[in-house]
Amino acid sequence: MTITVAAVDDHGATLVGISHALRGRDDIEYLGGFTSPHEIEAVGVPDVVLLDLRLHDSSDPFINATTLTELGCRVLVYSSLESPYLIRRALLAGVHGVLDKSADVQELAEAIRTIATEGTYASANWASVIDSDGRFAEDSLSPRQREVLELYASGESARRVASLLGISQETVNDYLDRIRLKYSVTGRNAVTKIDMLLRAQEDGYLPGPTDPRPIDT
Repeated sequence: MTITVAAVDDHGATLVGISHALRGRDDIEYLGGFTSPHEIEAVGVPDVVLLDLRLHDSSDPFINATTLTELGCRVLVYSSLESPYLIRRALLAGVHGVLDKSADVQELAEAIRTIATEGTYASANWASVIDSDGRFAEDSLSPRQREVLELYASGESARRVASLLGISQETVNDYLDRIRLKYSVTGRNAVTKIDMLLRAQEDGYLPGPTDPRPIDT
């Protein structure tokens, strides 16, 4: 069985590196690199697509991964993994593995083979994301608390948050107190609005300063 592979990445050096890494492997055929998931259809439906989280058009990894899986491709996130927010967006789309670009070429080939045979490549990168969420899971935010945090940490006043969500300002303040408490018991300060913004960015509830803000899904 020959595994067909394509990459969605707009960094030229990365694409050259992928081509070199996969060259000469009897069981892997590299079809080339593309700057958008929508260009993939030009080569049919590859078995596996390597997806970078950061593209120059600031597109949402959730949308990109969903587009690829709907085509019938299996998706390996192959990216620098410094943004919890972008990783979380990709995981929400049901990608099949996560691998840092710093991984050696043998691990890249192994990940491709695993994913192509209907497996999930649970690398150390993937495990660290799960562990990170797990540490916060015991004190994770309810959907309503998350809504309050996202709005408030983004700059809205408690009064405005109450108006947007159709609840009382007293209820909003109660949610904010509970959010602060949940963070404090994990040893993470969330006293001020800036603190809450930083916590929300760290946990992937809000994009960081250099992360794209996605289209609502």
